Amino acid sequence: MTGAAVRRARLSYVPAQPTAAEQHAGIIPMSLRTVHFVMPAGVDDPAAPSGGNAYDRRLCLDLPGFGWQVTRHIAAGAWPRPDRTAREALARTLRELPDDAIVLLDGLVACGVPEIVTPESGRLRLAVLVHLPLGDETGRDPRAAADLDARERAVLRAVPAVVATSDWAVRRLVSHHGLAPDRVHAAPPGADIAPLAPGTDGVSRLLCVAAVTPRKGQHRLVEALAAVRDLPWTCECVGGLVHDPAYVAQLRELIARHGLTDRLHLTGPRSGAGLDAAYAAADLMVLTSYAETYGMAVTEALARGIPVLATDVGGVPEAVGRAPDGGVPGILVPPEDPGALAAELRGWFGEPDVRRRLKAAARARRAALDGWAATARSLAAVLGRLPETPGRAA
Repeated sequence: MTGAAVRRARLSYVPAQPTAAEQHAGIIPMSLRTVHFVMPAGVDDPAAPSGGNAYDRRLCLDLPGFGWQVTRHIAAGAWPRPDRTAREALARTLRELPDDAIVLLDGLVACGVPEIVTPESGRLRLAVLVHLPLGDETGRDPRAAADLDARERAVLRAVPAVVATSDWAVRRLVSHHGLAPDRVHAAPPGADIAPLAPGTDGVSRLLCVAAVTPRKGQHRLVEALAAVRDLPWTCECVGGLVHDPAYVAQLRELIARHGLTDRLHLTGPRSGAGLDAAYAAADLMVLTSYAETYGMAVTEALARGIPVLATDVGGVPEAVGRAPDGGVPGILVPPEDPGALAAELRGWFGEPDVRRRLKAAARARRAALDGWAATARSLAAVLGRLPETPGRAA
């Protein structure tokens, strides 16, 4: 990877960094208002981790610090395509809430069932949290994706506030669904600063943290690694294996076909100390997604000073960001180009100066990352501005 390649990877988007005063702003009120938070079943399941689940759980912990008591409502079902039982249960949950109640709905639950959500928009004060637009999920039948896209549009146009997890996602929802810009708000995920990762040997240990699904594009990672099999890398893919068993099976076959089974491991989901250990051993984070509204795994790596090699999609450039001195802590490549990924891996292994610059930028970016308090503050502000009278469409 030449110096020119590093310059090409520099990002045009520079996220604003809050001042120290802003970081510590916010007065904890004497009394709390209540928000009813409707989340998908599995939000607490360690066997099926996701960025959306982690985000939802963290909001429940941090919103009380900004004046909001959270009442959780867990919606069982295979969202966004629930069966009749799940649909009836969601309808009953919303119907039993008091008039004018403030309700935050996870978009995975809300956006596929406008016939349930939109009738309540005239009675409840609703906000929808969109982790990923339903039509952006890779691997769906085109007709099913189009139907979900239309359903999502109906829901988001009916509620008074929509929350997205990056500035890119805000722009995407506004333009794609024709929403009023002042009704769509960004509340990017925070990051907990962790101890600096010691790594393995400073270069060879690669880590991918993502559910094993077509949208995360691990097959492209396998193809890129096969092209650099002469380099002394090992790679651990940490993430759920139950979302798409057929894709997991195809990925295992691809790994075996390229003769990489002793070097590339699908270790399944990890959390707590196990996930911390995986990050601690990593020298470089790799992410090959086709679509991301933000990319929490990116900031989790940067929170440990680990540089990132990722696809240039969606909100990933925002997550990578810049260090305060302008340094870029990662390299971005096109999502459909395993050759470009392989070329950057060769640069990572072959150019010590580039590695040093990336690591220095990652450590500097680590110190400037926003915490989850900023996320909760942004969400609390949206809830506080919901119209007193329900029914004003977005």
